[in-house]
Amino acid sequence: MLELLDLDKKVTKPVYSARMEKLQASLRGLQYAAQQAQIPVAVCIEGWSACGRDEVVKKLSEKLDPRLCRFRTFVAPSSLERRYHFLWRYQMALPNDGEMTVYDHSWYSRVLVERCERLTKKKAWRAAFEQMNEFERWLTDDGQVILKFWLHISKAEQRRRFRAYKNDPVRRARLTKEYRRQHRQYPRWLKAVEEMLQKTGTAHAPWTVVEAHDLRWARIRVFETIIKSIEDALKHRRAHPEAVSRSAAAVAASRATASEDTVFKPAVSKPVVVSKASVRKSTVPAVSRELPKKTQRPKSAAPSAQRKKRSRRLGVGGAAAGGLLESSKSPVADTQRHDEPTPPPAEVTVA
Repeated sequence: MLELLDLDKKVTKPVYSARMEKLQASLRGLQYAAQQAQIPVAVCIEGWSACGRDEVVKKLSEKLDPRLCRFRTFVAPSSLERRYHFLWRYQMALPNDGEMTVYDHSWYSRVLVERCERLTKKKAWRAAFEQMNEFERWLTDDGQVILKFWLHISKAEQRRRFRAYKNDPVRRARLTKEYRRQHRQYPRWLKAVEEMLQKTGTAHAPWTVVEAHDLRWARIRVFETIIKSIEDALKHRRAHPEAVSRSAAAVAASRATASEDTVFKPAVSKPVVVSKASVRKSTVPAVSRELPKKTQRPKSAAPSAQRKKRSRRLGVGGAAAGGLLESSKSPVADTQRHDEPTPPPAEVTVA
C-alpha cells in the first residue's frame, strides 16, 4: 500500500514561505476558536527514523499559543510507567477542553517499536490494536478531535539522510544504533506499519499518510489537515451546540450546583401556636437559689511527713509541732488563746 505513494511531491521555497505564513496565522486563530468552543485536539505524529518528524513539530510550535498547546515526546517507558497499562502515560498528557497536545511518538509505539524490537510478547501487541481503537473511540465520543499522521519515506531516502547525518557534526548524534537497526530491518518495519494503518484507521480517527521526501511539502500537508479538521469540528459544534464533551458538561454541572449552594436563602419561620392547656400541663423546674456548698477536705489525723521534717528543722519537738500544727489549723481557737489574760508568774523562794 505504501509503496504505491507518489513520493516525488515537492513545493518551491517561495511558494512554501508564502503559504506557510498564512497557514500558521490561520491555525493560531483556530486555536482560540477551539478554546471558545471547548474542543480538545490531540495530534499524533509518527514516522520513520530521519523522516523529518522533529522539523514538523518545531514548525507547529513557532506560532501557536503555548498556554493552549503542549508538546510531548515519548521515549522508552520508565520503571514506574511499566507498572501501569501502556496507555496510562499517554492518558496523563491528554489535552484539556479547548487545548491541544502534540504527541511526538504516541501510543502506536506499542505495535511498532515494541513489536519490531521484540520488547513485547506477540499476544500483548496483538491485543493492543483493539485496545487503541477503543481508547480513541472513547476520546472522540467525549468530543475530542484526534489527528494521526504517518510521515513516509523510502529506504533509499532514509539511507541518503543517514549519510547526511554522518557528515554533519551537529546532527551526527541523531544517528543512533536504533536508527541503523531500523534501516537494516526496513521490510519488517514496513509490514508492521501497513498492518497498523489497516487495523487502526477508523472513521472517527483516520490516518493521514504524508509523503515526506520533501520536508516543505510534508509541513504544508500536516498544517492543512489540522486546519481542516478543526474547522469541521467547529462547524459540527455550531450545528449541534449540545454536543459538548462530558468533562465540560461535568464541570458546568458542578459549577451550577456550587452556585445554588452558595446563594443565601432566608429561612421562613412558621408561627408557633401555644394553647392554655399546654401551658398548665407544662412543668417548669424550680430554680434553686442555694449556693453550692464547698467541699471540705478531711483533716488528717497525723501530720504529714513533710510537716514533720519542717518542724525538725525548726528544733521543735513532735508534741509541740503537733500543737503548732493544730493551732495553725484552727485560727479561731488560736485567737481565743491569745485573748485570755496571762497568769502572774509564780513567786520563787530561795532557802
